[in-house]
Amino acid sequence: MSDNPLLQPYQLKHLTLKNRLMITSHEPAYPEDGMPKDRYRAYHVERARAGVALTMTAGSASVARDSPPVFNNILAWKDEVVGWMKALADECHDHGCAVMIQLTHLGRRTRWDKADWLPVVSSSHEREPSHKAFPKKAEDWDIARIIEDYADAAERMKAAGLDGIELQAYGHLMDQFWSPLTNDLDSDYGGSLDNRLRFTFETLKAIRARCGDDFIVGVRYTGDEELAGGLTREDGLEISRRLKDSGMVDFLNIVKGHIDTDAGLTDLIPVQGMRSAPHLDFAGEIRAATQFPTFHAAKIQDVATARHAIASGKLDMVGMTRAHMADPHIVTKIMRGEEDRIRPCVGANYCLDRIYQGGMALCLHNPATGRELEQPHVATRAETKRRVVIVGAGPAGMEAARVSAERGHEVIVHEAANDPGGQVRLTAQTPRRAEMIQLIQWRFEECKRMAVEFRFNSFADKEIVLAENPDVVIIATGGLPHTEVLAEGGALVVSTWDILSGDAKPGENVLIYDDAGDYAALQAAERIAATGARVEIMTRDRSFAPEVMAMSLTPSMRELQKRDVTFTVTWKLDAVRRDGNSLLAVIGSDYGGVSRERHVDQVVVNHGTRPLDDVYFDLRPESSNLGEVDYEALIAGHPQKVTRNENGNYQLFRIGDAVAARNTHAAVYDALRLCKGL
Repeated sequence: MSDNPLLQPYQLKHLTLKNRLMITSHEPAYPEDGMPKDRYRAYHVERARAGVALTMTAGSASVARDSPPVFNNILAWKDEVVGWMKALADECHDHGCAVMIQLTHLGRRTRWDKADWLPVVSSSHEREPSHKAFPKKAEDWDIARIIEDYADAAERMKAAGLDGIELQAYGHLMDQFWSPLTNDLDSDYGGSLDNRLRFTFETLKAIRARCGDDFIVGVRYTGDEELAGGLTREDGLEISRRLKDSGMVDFLNIVKGHIDTDAGLTDLIPVQGMRSAPHLDFAGEIRAATQFPTFHAAKIQDVATARHAIASGKLDMVGMTRAHMADPHIVTKIMRGEEDRIRPCVGANYCLDRIYQGGMALCLHNPATGRELEQPHVATRAETKRRVVIVGAGPAGMEAARVSAERGHEVIVHEAANDPGGQVRLTAQTPRRAEMIQLIQWRFEECKRMAVEFRFNSFADKEIVLAENPDVVIIATGGLPHTEVLAEGGALVVSTWDILSGDAKPGENVLIYDDAGDYAALQAAERIAATGARVEIMTRDRSFAPEVMAMSLTPSMRELQKRDVTFTVTWKLDAVRRDGNSLLAVIGSDYGGVSRERHVDQVVVNHGTRPLDDVYFDLRPESSNLGEVDYEALIAGHPQKVTRNENGNYQLFRIGDAVAARNTHAAVYDALRLCKGL
């Protein structure tokens, strides 16, 4: 038996968990019609097959019709969920992985204009800042009905063959009853802590009556709301003791904080640039106080921290949820002694931010996550070895090199710079975003392991590429900033890249015109504001930085508000003129009829990139496909077989920003789905 603490089995009631690594409950928004169908099942089975001991589905599954999901959650109130959950549980069980599900009623954390347009219900009329619905204050018949809804949902999950359930109590209805901030009921369910916990214990009692004492039931809850007037650390310890002493709970799953605002949610689930494992010690305090099975997850993205959590006795099971989105094969790699090959979670939070904007969770680093039915986590070997030449070593080029090498091809990469990275190297200049460079470092190490040849400081033109005698050429040269967006004065502005690279010195009174809405404008603003300069970020949109998304925006907002940066929406920059020693910025509006002026000493424009594609067009005439991509084959996962030039000696493709300005995920996804079929 291994002496690795993470690989030790853990006995939870009658259930033997084969190791100490789990995936905590989360909703990747893969359900179809509210059901965990094939895509959902494939996602969990991939991680079960790779050795994780316990996978928690849903975050959270809705137990009642008046708890409509605000993104694509599982509907546990429907009987048809049983068959779909059984299929998922059975297949995970085949790989020795336990399966549970998180159940909830959202209470005020939803909207009345979703699904059936039923009133939002809670233990007070206080609305949640994030979702903005004013709830109905629960009546006795609401409480009785919802308790039965919980019991019904739990019974469905037992019928599906799941190993257990977890009740959600942070920001949802259950702890809305707990918190003095969200419970002003004057009935038996409000007032004292005993009364505020009554709904929870009556729900647990109803579940036990339906499911028996052997079915595993846990609670994931906040042990400290970190809000003035809310649940304190002392309250959390007392609630923990009561949950344990009730005899109706089998494990505690600890979080710390609140989720009713974007900032609160981000502190509870930390993102890139924030401290790793910030709540681990707190979870350990609750375990020490209760001596009861304790689970926890919050930015535990590396194996060393997870091992410490178990070895130090802080936790019994450690959650590495986003880490398993980046690399589903963590346990397998630990067991093989290949921890250094684990694809690291860089905390970009593309996964969670996407679901809060209504999309399905995708990993910035791993384009196969959520696409297990279509894309491989490990590419298969090709039948015929080919010579693949790639121009550009940014994220697209590096992923193309990695996948092509995994397929067994001979791969040569030309890069004009002396290091790989492309735009990611600029992104990583901001200390909070330094983790992004791991996107490149991991791929570089994998490529070196597979003998990919890198030619740095090589500005590859047509002659250099053709001298390699390629069978396939992939252009991944990225793009260059596009700032020519003004009617007048384009030569007077600088780009965000100029600021981040240090090619342009920050001014003292700076207008940043952000017409792309991505990270670059925020990062340039941080760089400039740190010098003490006055900074205004302006956008023609109704909101600023829409591509950054809510949780990832939080650290930037904290930095920029601290430095008194001004944010101006619904105005656009029309022109820039010289005016003595300063610049005159002429401001207009898409709504028409208004104009303003600003005197500044620097204007920074963020308007995305335009493809750096000269070498692609130079190579096109002699390629067999003339650069054409068969989109149907690409989407279906079939090899590219387009022939437009019978005399062509090589296939030619371009990917990433060499096609059009997009994002890092698009770049690596381009590379994976193209190269997996080479």
